Amino acid sequence: MWCRLIRNWTVGTALALLSAVAPQAAKAYQVDCAILLCLAGGWPASAECAHARAVFIRRITPWPIEPPLQIWRCPMGVSQRAPLQSTAPKTWEASNQSGQQLAQVILAQVVEGGADIDISGLEFNFVRSIRVWDVRHYSHRERGRDDDCSERYNMRLGTYGTQGEFGWQRATPAVAPNWVLPSRHCASSNWRRGVGVEWEDHEGNHGYEWVSY
Repeated sequence: MWCRLIRNWTVGTALALLSAVAPQAAKAYQVDCAILLCLAGGWPASAECAHARAVFIRRITPWPIEPPLQIWRCPMGVSQRAPLQSTAPKTWEASNQSGQQLAQVILAQVVEGGADIDISGLEFNFVRSIRVWDVRHYSHRERGRDDDCSERYNMRLGTYGTQGEFGWQRATPAVAPNWVLPSRHCASSNWRRGVGVEWEDHEGNHGYEWVSY
C-alpha cells in the first residue's frame, strides 16, 4: 500500500506535503518527517527537501556523530495516539485524490502513528538501507626496517534495525565499499579519516555522501 503511494509521488506532492499541511498537523511536524519522506522520494528538488538533506548530512558530520534519520522524532509528543494500521483505510480512500490531498493524508497518518508506527514492512526498507561509516583511522603503508606493509584501522558501522532503532558495530576494511576506502594498496600516502552515509530510496536508487575530517 505505502509502496504504491510513495512510488506515485512527484516533486509537487512532496512540496504539498511539506508546505500545505493542515495547521494542527504542522504543529507536530518535525524535520525527521521531512527526512523520511524526502529520502523515500529520492530527495526531490525543493527547499524543504534541501533542508532535510542538509540536516541528514550535518548529523553525521563530526562531532558528535548522530543517527542521520531519527525516526523516533517523527513527530514528538504523540506516542499515545493510535498506531498507523488504524488509519490505513484512509490512505486507500485517498489513493485517487489529488497530490496535495494525498500528501496531507499521508502526513496525518505519520503524525497519528507517532512512536508506535510500524516500519517493519518491505516498503520501509529504504530506512534500513541507511548505513553510516565512521572511519576514525585507516592507513596501509610500509613500516619497520623491512618495509613490510601494515594495514591499520579503527572503523565502525552504524545501521538501522527493524523498527528504525540505530546501533553501532565494529567494521573492517574488507566490508567497506569503494567510496569509503577508495584504495587499500600499500602506499606511503594511503590513509583515510572521515564519516560517510549511504542510502537507497524506495526504488532502490543508491546515494552516498562522504565528509573528511
